[in-house]
Amino acid sequence: MIKNVKNLLASSNHPNSLGMKFRKARFQFFEKLFWRNFKGHSKITILDLGGTEAFWKDQKLLSTGKVEIILLNLSKEAVSTPHISSMGGSATDLSAFSDNSIDLIFSNSVIEHLYTWENQVKMANEILRVGKKHFVQTPNKAFFLEPHYALPFFQFLPKKLGFTILTKTKLSRFRKWKDKEAQQYLDEIRLISKKEMKLLFPQSKLFHEKFAGMSKSFIAHNL
Repeated sequence: MIKNVKNLLASSNHPNSLGMKFRKARFQFFEKLFWRNFKGHSKITILDLGGTEAFWKDQKLLSTGKVEIILLNLSKEAVSTPHISSMGGSATDLSAFSDNSIDLIFSNSVIEHLYTWENQVKMANEILRVGKKHFVQTPNKAFFLEPHYALPFFQFLPKKLGFTILTKTKLSRFRKWKDKEAQQYLDEIRLISKKEMKLLFPQSKLFHEKFAGMSKSFIAHNL
């Protein structure tokens, strides 16, 4: 029983976690929108900000031979899957790309990891400048369960108290966090509200991912 609960509350990379189930459903939604927009195209380039090879390598999109994925992370990562390449860089500075040069920019749970509102604005502006289309997901700040720690209303606690909870108890995912890891997350994560998401992507559609009738996260897209 405890093992099953641990699996459900594990990070989104865990195959049996709630986060992974949401990711799979999210990607099905993405695929539907994607082919509605790019069905007749012979080649489509997707720039994934903060993405991984593991996320894309088994997706049906790659099997068509029409889609090229560029992964952008802080450092270039080794990849071996056909039609996937990698580069180092920052999501807040896409100066390596010219205006409207990428067919679609994809980002999954990244924009909340940029420390400040100013950086989040920079990332959004670069996405809108470089991408003809975009699909950007982020957790909803107002949702009762903070997704990175799997703790209710954790996002509203003072950081000092949050650090104590993470490092001195096993309330977050049944484990004590190491001091450095806990502080890094507390520093870098800035959850985004609905109002802020609309400010970042004013002309985009805002899709609400629901859980128990509540908005768990937002997807800003123009597909």
